[in-house]
Amino acid sequence: MKSLRYVAVVAAAVAVATSAGCTTLGVKPWERDILARPEMALDANPIDNAFDEHMYFSKESTSGGRGFGGGGCGCN
Repeated sequence: MKSLRYVAVVAAAVAVATSAGCTTLGVKPWERDILARPEMALDANPIDNAFDEHMYFSKESTSGGRGFGGGGCGCN
């Protein structure tokens, strides 16, 4: 009897925990101005990012992983 009660309590806790995760889907209208700032972009500094990408694909001797191939010689 106790194990059945324990299973019911655990199942209820899991149900509450998983249903609570659906309450924060999407961005509220008043939060969009914060997310639209330039420093919130995935590529906040495109020049540094381009340099880092060039260094990465020039030094890696394998192809793939970032959507382009490259050699280890740096001649790309």
